[in-house]
Amino acid sequence: MICNVGDTERLARILVGLLIITIGFAFSSWWGLIGIIPVFTGVTGWCPAYLPFNISTK
Repeated sequence: MICNVGDTERLARILVGLLIITIGFAFSSWWGLIGIIPVFTGVTGWCPAYLPFNISTK
């Protein structure tokens, strides 16, 4: 996996992901699990959606 997510975007993804997870728990909704995706891409620095478009914010 080649890192294709920049540092600022990584931080933003982690924060937004944690916010989505928190809101999901607050409303007792399974939709909060969607927050795992931005947290994962923020922690790893790799976004698979960027690959087909050859995008990199690094």
